[in-house]
Amino acid sequence: MATKGESLLSVRDLSIRFGGIVALDRVGFSVAEGSIAGLIGPNGAGKTTLFNCLSRLYRPSEGAILFEGRPILDAPRHRIAALGIGRTFQNLALFRSMSVLDNVRVGGHCRMGAGFLAHALALPAVRREEAALLEQAHRLIDLLDLGAVAGVPVAALPFGTQKRVELARALITQPKLLLLDEPAGGLNHEEVDQLRSRIRDIRDRLGVTVLLVEHHMNLVMTVSDQVVALDFGRVIADGTPAEVQGDDAVIRAYLGAPAA
Repeated sequence: MATKGESLLSVRDLSIRFGGIVALDRVGFSVAEGSIAGLIGPNGAGKTTLFNCLSRLYRPSEGAILFEGRPILDAPRHRIAALGIGRTFQNLALFRSMSVLDNVRVGGHCRMGAGFLAHALALPAVRREEAALLEQAHRLIDLLDLGAVAGVPVAALPFGTQKRVELARALITQPKLLLLDEPAGGLNHEEVDQLRSRIRDIRDRLGVTVLLVEHHMNLVMTVSDQVVALDFGRVIADGTPAEVQGDDAVIRAYLGAPAA
């Protein structure tokens, strides 16, 4: 297990090709335990492709991903959450007819240890796990200010509230690393400010390391300890927000011109 300040996640020389297109080209960076890291880049830079490699939706052509010092590329996709990696998606994948509470509870079943037969027989171990899961779901619902809508079907909620439901569902898997895919997408200014505070709360109160892909530059630069910039599938900058903001390669990638 990594301790705070040590690398929780290490991406090493990661490459992936789709036909003749190189989506990631020897990408490498590390994310420290207890930090918030932002992943930025123009459209098509490879950010979502990298996230899909981290969550094992894609298998890279070359390279390695180490989580807590252990390689994870051979781990089955369904085991990623159990290893301690949670994720939200740019396009919400909630059960729209189910309540907020039930959506959050569903996310926690990957952590339940009782087998199929124990569930079928409703054995005491299952009842204890379900009670603990319900308690954790209520704690996360309170943390994300969802208590007033806990019993409401997700389809009846505003988009920004639905994004908080998905965040709660990712957190109930008890991740050590949380991957946030465009968490500010579709949010208004007030909701983005609230999101900034929530990301910090998740890190500080739950001890979760965060890696976010985001186009909202103000959010990334004000919430992140580290920023990694991609362009055409390559890392062009990796450092503090101030360092990356002033990097000539980053400025060219976004503006098409060198720094003055």
